[in-house]
Amino acid sequence: MCGICPSLRLPGGAFDVHQRPSRDCPFDPATGHRFTAAGVPVCVHPERVGLPAAEYATAGLPLPWETTPPADPTEVPVWVRAALDAAPPDACGEVIERAAEILRAADPALDVVAVLRAALN
Repeated sequence: MCGICPSLRLPGGAFDVHQRPSRDCPFDPATGHRFTAAGVPVCVHPERVGLPAAEYATAGLPLPWETTPPADPTEVPVWVRAALDAAPPDACGEVIERAAEILRAADPALDVVAVLRAALN
């Protein structure tokens, strides 16, 4: 992260993440931060903050680990990987448990640990 990143002072979801600096989120020299035209704080380094670029605050989008897991068990490994890549450490257990519930419901005989390991390799 950089020293002016909104993630240093705001929780995830309270700011937008853009792919790079642009005219859509100009730097404000008075505050030392980037904002949208509507005044929403913006991070321009998704790889540093660990969130994919999206208008979380502007559009009220859920954070990756807060999205509804897919109902199709074959899509769960991709969701798990994306959610865990972005999740803070305290949310990882919940993500794994939600995934395990879906997988167990789809096939009680399935080796859930093996599926999750494969998703994270």
